Amino acid sequence: MEENNNPKTGTRTEEFKVSGGEILNKIKELLHEGNIRRIILKDEQGKTFLEIPLTVGIVGAALVPVVAAVGAIAALVSKLTIVVEKVSN
Repeated sequence: MEENNNPKTGTRTEEFKVSGGEILNKIKELLHEGNIRRIILKDEQGKTFLEIPLTVGIVGAALVPVVAAVGAIAALVSKLTIVVEKVSN
């Protein structure tokens, strides 16, 4: 895991390298943590597959399309990098 802070924007990013079977579980874990502004899924070459902007307070049924999209991507790729942009405290 890599972590970067950006004091100008008040955000920090974390990167997680995961394999296909772990992608969906890691996304669900991150969503439950909260304070996430955006999730970016990248392939092994660094190309962005999916960028998911998350608004404050998104919960429950609103997350179903996000989880479905991530599940579809997990079925297509073997390794991904998950970049998580969080609000700094």
